[in-house]
Amino acid sequence: MQADAKQITTLLKTARGQIDGLIKMVEDDRYCMDISNQLLACEAILKKANREVLKAHFKGCVKSAFESGSEEEKIDEIVSLLEKMIK
Repeated sequence: MQADAKQITTLLKTARGQIDGLIKMVEDDRYCMDISNQLLACEAILKKANREVLKAHFKGCVKSAFESGSEEEKIDEIVSLLEKMIK
């Protein structure tokens, strides 16, 4: 992985902590809007981690593929990922 592993690990551990907190909120029958706000916060952290991984992928793997003339596979990977993100 080309991304800063420490940064990504920190983001994912933060998200894991939020998920643990969310489980407790549900078990404690907390107010729905509080749970929803925490879900959105967790999603934001996961999206940030994904952005960092993708940015590193573009700057590393994709750039190398274009430089070596083997960009078709990387383009197909990106299109496939974008299709998943748009759904």
